[in-house]
Amino acid sequence: MFQELIETAAAMPAETCASGDVLFDLGMMFSTGRSGMVDLVAAHKWFNLAALKGRVDALPLRREIAELMSEEQIAMAQREARAWMTMH
Repeated sequence: MFQELIETAAAMPAETCASGDVLFDLGMMFSTGRSGMVDLVAAHKWFNLAALKGRVDALPLRREIAELMSEEQIAMAQREARAWMTMH
């Protein structure tokens, strides 16, 4: 049984120092609804960021997601991706 204390004061969200792999996994999670409802805006954002971090396999998935989205949703996803980049 685990009996150590976990120091949560210094913990950071996974996406703060995320690699392309972590960002890709977030895109998969939101595009499939693996941990709740499908969120196309979030999926597009995470696939976009994963592609910027070198995951070329995120590009076709982002395009596939975009085909299911309205122009407003795509614009929102792009704004969220830019906001994430300025914060990290």
